[in-house]
Amino acid sequence: MKKVFISILLIILVGASSVFAKPVRIKFKKGATKAVVNGKLNGYQSKLEYVIRLRSGQTLKLSSNKYITLRIADPAGEDATDYDASCNGNKTISPTVAGDYKIIVVECQKADEWRGNFKLFVSAR
Repeated sequence: MKKVFISILLIILVGASSVFAKPVRIKFKKGATKAVVNGKLNGYQSKLEYVIRLRSGQTLKLSSNKYITLRIADPAGEDATDYDASCNGNKTISPTVAGDYKIIVVECQKADEWRGNFKLFVSAR
């Protein structure tokens, strides 16, 4: 019984930590306009959140090496793209407004489920 209780407690803690996880800030090296962000998803229910600060008038380009869906919110919290549930791992937003953009990465629900690492390629010019 003790093992069952500990297992249930671990599952709750892992789930709660992903719910309350702070978004990861994407930063470019000095003078760079591109970055590669590594992430890991654990199935359809898994998601990762990123934040990137952009200036007004930039072009933000995102792509990935896996079947993912990107949801992007502008600094006002509004959908910055034409969001749908398809495998839309390539996004371009131009022109941007100044502020923090929130990027949510989930597995594409229309492709086969997978678990593992992915790369998110980010460009802001």
